[in-house]
Amino acid sequence: MKKLMFLLVAVIGFTVASKAQVNVSINIGAQPAWGPTGYDHVDYYYLPDIDCYYDVPNKVYVYPNGNSWVRAKTLPARYRNVDLYTAHKVVINGDNRPYQNAARYRQEYGGFKGKHDQTPIRDSKEEKYFESKGHPQHAQWKKDHGKKGNNNRNDRDDRPGPDRH
Repeated sequence: MKKLMFLLVAVIGFTVASKAQVNVSINIGAQPAWGPTGYDHVDYYYLPDIDCYYDVPNKVYVYPNGNSWVRAKTLPARYRNVDLYTAHKVVINGDNRPYQNAARYRQEYGGFKGKHDQTPIRDSKEEKYFESKGHPQHAQWKKDHGKKGNNNRNDRDDRPGPDRH
């Protein structure tokens, strides 16, 4: 009887552990069209070219202003010439406020400044990226996925434009 109980507990424990590993957060639809391909989940992008961050879930930029960090939907005019589609992005996950560790990120990733070596989501041919509103295939993806696509809270314009960097 003890062996049977042990076996039952072991099976239940294994099942719970297996389900926990399957529960992976994916936020491809929340990532901007200028984000790099290859990531199913992103919390922040660090942009070494301008020493700024982009908070993916909240869709805001975090940039230095004097001795503080500003969170805003758009970048200030001083960054207007930055092409986010070609600028290198470093994915940061698991750090809720990476800008508070800015010196560390500058040192680790400053070498990527000026590199143009990533394919942006906008240019990807992989269907999983069509969920991003800035992707040219987004309208068709939304149509194919019906209400699921229409209810996506991340279905907002996240493309850089004249006033959106």
